[in-house]
Amino acid sequence: MSEPLVSILMPVYNAAATLDEAFESLRNQSLRDFEIVAVDDGSEDGSGELLERWREREPRLRLLRAGHEGLIGALNRGLSACRGRLLARMDADDRSHPQRLEKQVALLEQHADVSVASCLVELFPRQQVGEGFRIYVEWLNGLVGHEEIEREIFIESPIVHPSAMVYREELVELGGYQERGWAEDYDLWLRFAAAGKRFAKVPETLFFWREHADRMTHTDGRYSVENFLRAKSHYLIGGPLRERNGLIVWGAGKTGRRLSKHLIRGGHRPDFFVDIDAKKIGGTLRNVPVIDVDELADRWEEWEHPMLLAAVGSRGARGLIRGELARLELREGVDFLCVA
Repeated sequence: MSEPLVSILMPVYNAAATLDEAFESLRNQSLRDFEIVAVDDGSEDGSGELLERWREREPRLRLLRAGHEGLIGALNRGLSACRGRLLARMDADDRSHPQRLEKQVALLEQHADVSVASCLVELFPRQQVGEGFRIYVEWLNGLVGHEEIEREIFIESPIVHPSAMVYREELVELGGYQERGWAEDYDLWLRFAAAGKRFAKVPETLFFWREHADRMTHTDGRYSVENFLRAKSHYLIGGPLRERNGLIVWGAGKTGRRLSKHLIRGGHRPDFFVDIDAKKIGGTLRNVPVIDVDELADRWEEWEHPMLLAAVGSRGARGLIRGELARLELREGVDFLCVA
């Protein structure tokens, strides 16, 4: 049996209500050279029986069944069975545009330096999409090229995991899916970035992302804000903060306070915080001085190679901070990073 070009990795857990829709979207793909590796992760709602019926209809489906291991276990079990040079993710409650695989393969073939190919995404059903989730998707759909994605990777996860296509061997070499106590997909993209891999998206809506109350982002503690901050601090400490001799955090509010806690635990205590709130300026946070923006330029010269982390989560703050730091001739990605 010849190896397919693409392996579609689909973990399945209690997805009987949406599985047919997901499979129909795969059967309608314009690119035909693929296999579907579906991992039934101990479903109890009839998903396993539905997958068996699909296997009778779809010869490209390879079905793995086991007791309930959880998402990371199911993903790694499926990854070990995939045979394609390329691996595309897909969840059992989402849909792919008929040209999704074809256009992502083309992107990778045309840009040999790209390791992760994604696309724009659309949320559905619209009536269930809250404002916060809509704003997040608008943000990530605005990140298409590698430079944009890399610039913003410490703000939030810039790639919707089930919309992605990667090289299978690269994913294996980077350690597959890992349990770190935070979101496995965000961890994966941070590892790709730390390894110097490049990202890109097809600038078209090729993936339809279902919103519902039982999504893991709503129910699993690994996707909490606190655990995202833990992930960010871990990879900041292992990457951009290495060999820096000064650390400034812009934001003495909730986000800056919580992020700094994890940075301090990792041995990186800020030298000072920057804030615009007169009530905070002149005080301390975690025994670290809080200064105003006007002091920043003079204090910056105290270090040879400092890094500023902009950690203000309120809407619109990121643009204002970027503007102020540009006025001070500080360079994003070199002198500062936005992390909220």
